[in-house]
Amino acid sequence: MKTFQKLGQMPIGLTVPALALLLVIFGIPIIHLFLNSINAPAFSATNYYKFFGQPANVRVLFQTIEVSVVATAICLIVGYPTAYLIVTASRSLRITLIALVIIPYLTSGLARTYAWIVILGDRGVINNVLVHLGVIHSPLQLIYNTMAVYIGMVHIMLPLMILPLVSAMMGIDRSLMAAARSMGARPLTAFWRVFFPLSLPGVRSGSLLVFVFCLGFYITPAALGGLRDAMLSTFIAGQVASSFDIPRIATSAFILLAIAVAVLSMLGLDLAGAQGRAPTPARKSWVARLPIFGLLKRYFSEFLSPYRAKLWTTQLYQAGDNSSLSNIVGPLFVLLVMVYLLSPGLIVIIMSFSAGAFLEFPPSGLSLQWYRSFFGDPSWNGAAWTSIQIGVAVAILSTIVGTLAAYGLNRTHPRLRGLLTMAILTPVTIPVIVVGIATYLGLVNLGLIGSTTGIVLAQSLGAIGIVVVIVSATLANFDRTLEQAAKSMRASPLQTFMRVTLPLIRPGVIGGAVFAFLHSFDELVITSLVSGYSIRTLPLKMWENIRNQIDPTIAAVSALLMLVPVLWLIVLYLTWWRSRPRDHHSLRELAT
Repeated sequence: MKTFQKLGQMPIGLTVPALALLLVIFGIPIIHLFLNSINAPAFSATNYYKFFGQPANVRVLFQTIEVSVVATAICLIVGYPTAYLIVTASRSLRITLIALVIIPYLTSGLARTYAWIVILGDRGVINNVLVHLGVIHSPLQLIYNTMAVYIGMVHIMLPLMILPLVSAMMGIDRSLMAAARSMGARPLTAFWRVFFPLSLPGVRSGSLLVFVFCLGFYITPAALGGLRDAMLSTFIAGQVASSFDIPRIATSAFILLAIAVAVLSMLGLDLAGAQGRAPTPARKSWVARLPIFGLLKRYFSEFLSPYRAKLWTTQLYQAGDNSSLSNIVGPLFVLLVMVYLLSPGLIVIIMSFSAGAFLEFPPSGLSLQWYRSFFGDPSWNGAAWTSIQIGVAVAILSTIVGTLAAYGLNRTHPRLRGLLTMAILTPVTIPVIVVGIATYLGLVNLGLIGSTTGIVLAQSLGAIGIVVVIVSATLANFDRTLEQAAKSMRASPLQTFMRVTLPLIRPGVIGGAVFAFLHSFDELVITSLVSGYSIRTLPLKMWENIRNQIDPTIAAVSALLMLVPVLWLIVLYLTWWRSRPRDHHSLRELAT
């Protein structure tokens, strides 16, 4: 209790457990990894010269950047209008659409990748339908190419683009659009001049997250792409499996990390939001600062003012653009996006009840044979039980450490808070293959490779960052005068936290624990490196079967994993719903 009181007087001390874990497992090893890449203590760039001296390496590097840029652009092109239509929908429809976007986001990425293998395969859904209709006579090559990689990556990353955009757009005052229309602006002009600039923070955050995650993609390109579609993360994983040449691996990892850091440094990832910041005037280009430019601008402005006044008068009282075409195109576009996000999961769920010896859509008969195979096979249910145990341990550890860190960060100086937050979120914001290699080296030093403890510590790095983000968002809306009132009545810091703060932020804490568990339950890349393949988790078992033999039991496993997010959303909703009367009751008691 005395220790907690001292930490309460120094809120930054609450971040020590998270920072210590980050430093030991990830921070020091990644420094050693960098020193290996520059041949310390000789300090030379020989390894980097060798990397760029091989055309195959350069081709893989540029292909990684190209695939990441194209996938990000597709997500933005599809995600921006989707987010805009979601925000402009009615409240009940908006909540439903957001839930439909969150469900595939929370679904196992490995399960969704498997769904596209089933859909695009030679005997997949699309080829079977086209052959049955007589459109083709032999299967089309829809898988193991670049197009399949884009389809799978965009499907996994699209919710990560839509959600930041929706968050940014919901904070925009819609009356600004109406004001622009009242000044004579057409709907498209009002959108581009008013709404779009205000939504740029969401565009920036979503694009950065998607691009950085795409840089470190390993599972989807390896499963859906061909030999010519290898990305740098796949290249690094191949080096780890074959030679485990630390200098070469470190060089490749830091080249990938340098690209991610460069993009993050140039564009910046604002996780704190724009609240409380003074607006920064936009910088003009050197052309705009020339005197002749200003003179010409004023001349043409005065010359065109009569025409603008006439146009404003004629358009002021025109009705809005509520054409029947726009009322059809918008809902149809959102419907197609939702079908793209949800149909692969639904198809796999339906095929998992197939009665035949192979998966087929639609099933010729219904059976629970693949579910019986899952629950009756010790290798499958044993891997699932191992994942559940590890997930629970990760959720408990990351929730405790992450909640303390978020509480401490909430009460520190804003500049220090931003620096420490970015440090804690580093394992989440850089390519996962780099985190996996650094974590492997850190656990080697601790002698924890191939142990359950090592896997829990490795997975907790990213889970702590997730908990910090969610709990920090909850604490941002927390009324700190309630804590002051409790302390004025001689409550200790521990009593204040347990009796006042924790009950009010409980939904955020539970939400962080849920997301930490889901993060652990779906983690594959880091686990495959630190488990030494001596501990089989469910994702490792699924990946092994996908690579070696398309066992139809995976369809039942994927179907079960796709139902997990729905159950968690129900749990989160019930937690939030049950907390509302209690919170209001507590507030009424405090008020009296």
